[in-house]
Formats: sequence, structure tokens, C-alpha cells
Amino acid sequence: MKLTSKYFDSIRVKPEDDRSRQEEGAKCNWRSCERPGKFPAPKGRDKEGEYYLFCQHHVREYNKKYNYFVGMDADDIVDYQKENATGHRPTWAFKEKEALKKGQRSIHDPLNFIDEDEADTAPKTAGGRRLRNMERKSLDDLGLPASASKDDIKTRYKELVKRHHPDLNGGDRNSEEKLAEVINAYNYLKKVGMV
Repeated sequence: MKLTSKYFDSIRVKPEDDRSRQEEGAKCNWRSCERPGKFPAPKGRDKEGEYYLFCQHHVREYNKKYNYFVGMDADDIVDYQKENATGHRPTWAFKEKEALKKGQRSIHDPLNFIDEDEADTAPKTAGGRRLRNMERKSLDDLGLPASASKDDIKTRYKELVKRHHPDLNGGDRNSEEKLAEVINAYNYLKKVGMV
């Protein structure tokens, strides 16, 4: 930019004393403290977004004594903590499964993506809960149906280990991969509590 430019003439510069006052900012909100208040501290519950400004020494003092739950009884604190899990937003139970069992639909489904006939046909364990994909794969690796009991799983595991272990097959190592697959499947089923 040239010194003779019309834009150069319109630039304004504040005097130095205004800048130093702006850098100082507000004074500390602590009684009889003259230091600049650079550190915000929350005013308390029901005053979200409002802050005191303290110097470094006094913000430390304030934070040591600060308690968000002052004035609340134990039940109110527990309720607050439960609501905090969902960000203090309302929640509703998902009741689609019960509605499908009764032949009702609470979700508008004009393209019939949710088919009532297929809604509850997933394989179930002996306890009656739905199988996860990895549980189903592990049972398939053991050659068992989804409704296999704990005793069935243990018996089948022992049988397959004896069948595929190299020490019991005269040192034949051809079925080591199958043995590893059986052991991994059994360990997974044991980890998820099906054995």
C-alpha cells in the first residue's frame, strides 16, 4: 500500500493507553482485590453460562470450596446423576418388539421393511435369548444347533478335541487348523457364558 493511498488515510490507530486498559480487563471479583480478573469461575447451579472473574490466587481458593450440589439432598443428587447420563433429555422405552408380538406396528412402514413373519425367527439359545452372529458361528464350528445346552457343548468339544488332536492321531498334523477352530469356538462360548 502506498503512503498516498486514500485507504491509508482512513486507518485509525487507538492510543497506547486504551490498549493497556483493554489488556487489564475486569478486576478480580474477590472482595478488596485489585488484581486483574482473568480466570472465569462458574457462579453455580441454575446460573449456567454466568461466571465470576478472579485472579489466579482467588480462583484457586474459590475452586477448593465450590460445590455444585450445595442445597440438594441425597435423592436430588442421585436423580441429577441419572438424568446426566442422557444429557438431561427425556427418553422413552423402545416397545417395538411387544407391538410386533401383538400384531401391531408402532412404526409407519409403508414399504414393509419390518416383516412380522421374520421378526422373531432368529435362532435362540437354550435360555431363550437371541443368538449373536459370533455365537452362531461358534456353534456351527462345533457342529451344534442353536438350542444346544451347556452339557451338549462340553461333550461335543471333548469329542472334537480327541478326534482332531495330533497326539491322539499318531502325530498326524493335517487337522490342526480344525482343532484350532474348535478350541477358539469353545473359548468364545465360554467367555460369553454359554458354557
